[in-house]
Formats: sequence, structure tokens, C-alpha cells
Amino acid sequence: MIYEVRTYVLTPGSLNTVIDTFGEHYEHRKPYSELAAFFYTEIGPLNEIIHIWPYENTAERERVRAQAAESPHWPPPIREHIVSQRSEVYVPNPATPEWQTGEIGPYFEMRTYGLTPGAIPGTVEAWQGHIGPRAELSPVVMSLFTEYGELNRHLHIWAYQSLDQRAEIRDRARREGIWPPKGAPGRLQTQENKIVLAAPFSPTR
Repeated sequence: MIYEVRTYVLTPGSLNTVIDTFGEHYEHRKPYSELAAFFYTEIGPLNEIIHIWPYENTAERERVRAQAAESPHWPPPIREHIVSQRSEVYVPNPATPEWQTGEIGPYFEMRTYGLTPGAIPGTVEAWQGHIGPRAELSPVVMSLFTEYGELNRHLHIWAYQSLDQRAEIRDRARREGIWPPKGAPGRLQTQENKIVLAAPFSPTR
């Protein structure tokens, strides 16, 4: 399984229009393949939408995208509102379960870590020993590593019922030694995060 994460930066004031238009046209795109999630930023870099598409492999991605492009309803007519676009393809962290969908939010934290080259196997090993107790505190939607795009990036997405719950869980996890997992010094180069909400049509909400 692979996941294409497409991040669009929008012009200020256009977010609601883009979400409505995308949702209408997604109904025509859905027969070809469905979203894993459609998020928009609440805290962090504003005016972003993030749509995440699962595919069996790159061949299926190419086939589905070509079929969808033949539809007069796809892509949605939002080009005038787009400032920039970025696409990255990720593979799942084998330490985590399959992508979680359904009503598990409504707040989601997307954390993106830049790893040192060669650090992914050690990261997987560290997660395998700690993710079980951590996931009991709040769901991990998915943990992913880049396959195409900027390499050595680790994206992990966490679901919370509220921002207060997020703060409480993160504090408890640190106090009780549940999380973060211990790892080799120097494995992390950069860290960034954003809080996102899900669009009404997102399978993960």
C-alpha cells in the first residue's frame, strides 16, 4: 500500500469555497478510488488543504488518475484558488496498523520529522516497542515514511477529541515514560507539526 499526500496552499478567504467544490466533485471521483482523508489546517500554516489517497501501488495510482482525468468533473475547478501544490508518496510504518477511518477526531495532529539518512529502520524498531501503550491513550491514524518526494521524512497523524485532551495525553505519556520512544541520538534533524480538522466528506473525521 502507498499513500499520496497532496498539500495545496490556497489564497486567503477561499478555504470554504474550495472544500465545498472539492466535496461536490469528489462524488464523481469516488468510483475510481476513495480518499483516506481530507484535512484543512486549523493551527500552523493556514490556508492549506491536505488530501490523502491510498493506492495498492504506483501502477494503480497511474491507472486510476488517468481514468479519473477523463471525467469532466475531475479535477475540481479550484485552480484559481491554488497558490502552490506539493505531492509526496509515502509507505506505511510496519509498526502501525492499517489506516484508521471513521469518527476518531475531530482534532488531528500531523507531525513531520526529518530523519538522518539510514534512520528509518531504527525508527521502526523504536515504534514497535512503544506504539501499543501509546495508542491506548489516543489513536494513531497512521505513521508513514516518504517513498517519493523529499526523502527521509516521517509523517505521523494522531487523533484527539479536543486540544485539551491532546495536552493531557502528551503530558501523561511523557510522565509515565510511554512516549516518545527512545532512540539513537541524532536520529532527528527537523520537526514540525500542524493541527488539522477534517472536511465533512473525509472518511477519517
